[in-house]
Amino acid sequence: MLSYRHAFHAGVHADVFKHLILSLLVRSLLHKDKPFFYLDTHAGAGRYNLGSEMARKNREYETGIGRLWNEASPPEAVRDYLAAVRTINPGRELRWYPGSPRIVRSFLRPRDRMVLCELHPNEARLLSAEFAGDRQVRVEPLDGYQRLKALLPPPERRGLVLIDPAYELKDERRRLLDAIKEGYTRWASGIFAVWYPIQDRAMADDLVRRFKRLNIPKVLLAEFTVLPNKPFRLNGSGMIVINPPWRLDEQLNEALPWLWKRLAIEGQGGFRVEWLAGEQTIAAKGKGFG
Repeated sequence: MLSYRHAFHAGVHADVFKHLILSLLVRSLLHKDKPFFYLDTHAGAGRYNLGSEMARKNREYETGIGRLWNEASPPEAVRDYLAAVRTINPGRELRWYPGSPRIVRSFLRPRDRMVLCELHPNEARLLSAEFAGDRQVRVEPLDGYQRLKALLPPPERRGLVLIDPAYELKDERRRLLDAIKEGYTRWASGIFAVWYPIQDRAMADDLVRRFKRLNIPKVLLAEFTVLPNKPFRLNGSGMIVINPPWRLDEQLNEALPWLWKRLAIEGQGGFRVEWLAGEQTIAAKGKGFG
């Protein structure tokens, strides 16, 4: 039974980190005129009302996107992300936070398309309403892991898969790794982005070790934390990117130090950008990663 509702956590530091990288990945696909395909295996509701009872319960967005909303001169690597957030907030007030589908939709050109999978019935209903009538978007209330088999490789032959589960199921990591192996076998040229929470350092490191054993030739890892390691809280999050676009590591080296200074709690946590396979061994590390 799925119970996770992202509205309680929309706009938190993990969202900012994840959607910053997602924006950079989608922007890279715009460098060619050929259309691209986007698949979101755990799409959520599409957008989140920051004035809702759920969002206001812990007001987590205030320590995430709320700290960036009035930034006048962000680094170039951050600008597209903030522009995507502003797309659904036309006034000066921060009222809505875009989920991954709405972030990506702000970049789509007329021939690009996206498929959004969401199993939670309430989230799927909201997602369908969010994109009702949009011919470039198809919403499927189905298991995103299973849909990889049917949807890959896409006719466009270029694009991105985001795998961003809630990690509430006991076998989630096994299913995720099996899905990555299946997806990459079917579409070795595609970009795959896998988000994971850092609530326990040992569990996060175990996921990374198991990912390395897949022996995929070109993989970039980025992690961002705002608190030191302590179990049972969201200290930060990570993103593993298969087939990262050119200069993604350089863009993250520019963006993450700036982001950490604004979101870290009393200077705690840190960031790192590291090649798990291909290119070079280490790209950058900041406070909190030795």
